[in-house]
Amino acid sequence: MSIKTNLTTTLKQHLVLTPQMRQRIELLSMTRAELQEAISQEVTENPVLELEETSLGTSDFVGQKFSEQDSKSDSQGMESASASDPFEEIDYEGLFAQYLEPGYKTHEYEEYDRPSFENLLSRPMTLHEHLQWQLQLSELQGEGRLVAEAIIGNLDEDGYLDATIEEIAAMGPWSCDLVERTRRVLRTFDPVGVASLNKRECLLVQLEQKGLANSLAAKLVSGYLGRLQQYKLPEIAKELGVSLEAIKQGLEEIRRLELYPGRKYAFRATQYIEPEVYIEKIDGEYYIHFNDDGMPQLRINSDYRRLLESNETSKETKDYIRGKMKSAVELLRNIEHRRRTIYRVCESIVRRQREFLDKGIEYLKPMMLKDVAEDIEMHLSTVSRVVNGKYAYTPQGIIELRRFFTEGMVNEDGEGVSTSVIKLQIKRMIEEEDVRNPLTDDEIASRLGEDGLKVSRRTVAKYRDQMNIPGSRERRVVVDV
Repeated sequence: MSIKTNLTTTLKQHLVLTPQMRQRIELLSMTRAELQEAISQEVTENPVLELEETSLGTSDFVGQKFSEQDSKSDSQGMESASASDPFEEIDYEGLFAQYLEPGYKTHEYEEYDRPSFENLLSRPMTLHEHLQWQLQLSELQGEGRLVAEAIIGNLDEDGYLDATIEEIAAMGPWSCDLVERTRRVLRTFDPVGVASLNKRECLLVQLEQKGLANSLAAKLVSGYLGRLQQYKLPEIAKELGVSLEAIKQGLEEIRRLELYPGRKYAFRATQYIEPEVYIEKIDGEYYIHFNDDGMPQLRINSDYRRLLESNETSKETKDYIRGKMKSAVELLRNIEHRRRTIYRVCESIVRRQREFLDKGIEYLKPMMLKDVAEDIEMHLSTVSRVVNGKYAYTPQGIIELRRFFTEGMVNEDGEGVSTSVIKLQIKRMIEEEDVRNPLTDDEIASRLGEDGLKVSRRTVAKYRDQMNIPGSRERRVVVDV
């Protein structure tokens, strides 16, 4: 057998994403805040673009419709984005005339550069800072303080030690005995129970600090925590030789403890939600308009066009400006494509979910992404990018577009019922049940059947778990341990 090197030619098809197509896809996936940041970044890198802060109100876009020609161009898919337009074919007086200087302004006003009010607010103290402050006032010195700092640095947001004693000791290196003794001191810091290794230890430390180290509650935590969660109180009372009432009193004492001592110091930055569109009902008809209030407006600086037309401009400068101008026009087109796509998706949603917008969650209809994709003649992935992370202001509140899409089932009347509606009915049944005799999953399934919804016990259990609702036994007395 001989080994030879051969050159062969094969023909195959594959999709090539041009920079313009990639930018179009990325813009579709962006939220409103991310789009603002991307625009600011593009303005920084492209001198042809200018950023004009305007205060356009949402009412300026009530009933905005896009032309049939725009809709047809969108339905052709991403292929249109791959076609490169010669620079000379760009119609500045037509499609992009509104972006050339001088741009129109709906409001003329002077805005002073003031610091944001949020910047004047103090930041809450974190758990680590709170413990470090106590450490400075404690009697721990030398190696003990170094060990304490290492332990504090390895606490998770709930206040538990996120490392083993051996791992902390290897940081020094220190002895495991020194690490354990230091950790026991830290457990008495505020909040009590911090730096514990597990939940059982955390609860026992708090009981000890309350002077209840030898109480029934401490015995329950030490040896019966698992069975307490299963609410096997009669069995525990029989084993300990005490009354059921005493067990319940001990259980109440446990419920007053803090299972996650670091929780109140867990600081998470507030995430502000801004609706991308407003869906409002005016004179019996629903209108979709964009939330352009505060959105930066782009325009092309006409000075660069004059440089292109000037005979005094060098060829290298003209080539550079052409490249930047072409990039700017592509960005403006892709932003307009993003708006048209979002509008068409929302328009399809409104047609299908009008009853929900009128009456509420109980009238939400089953709807899949592919239904809207077929309706507006776009790819399923395009619709998925549009609905992720984007919110709409509706008569039923601010809702993420993806929340309109739910699976469902058909009732006895042949009508589609959303799983969200079924979950709502299950939740209401549980809220209205007798806490002394909670409904089982079989009973809930039977009641749903009486309403024309044939749901199995397993399906009820699945929906209940998705809503973080415990079973009937745990609902008699819910123990958060």
